Amino acid sequence: MYVCLCAAVTSQQVNEAIAAGASTTKQVGEATGAGTVCGRCRGSIRALIAAARQQAAPLG
Repeated sequence: MYVCLCAAVTSQQVNEAIAAGASTTKQVGEATGAGTVCGRCRGSIRALIAAARQQAAPLG
């Protein structure tokens, strides 16, 4: 699914950038171009970052 239509960046590409160490919307933008044109997708990028953090957090 496309996260950023302006830069044609998919959720898979954003998730790959996060897995490679991007932890902010700015870092994801630098890695993929997402969020660097109109900025409308930055909320979706933040949600993907938060989801990745939740998955990485230990339970308990």
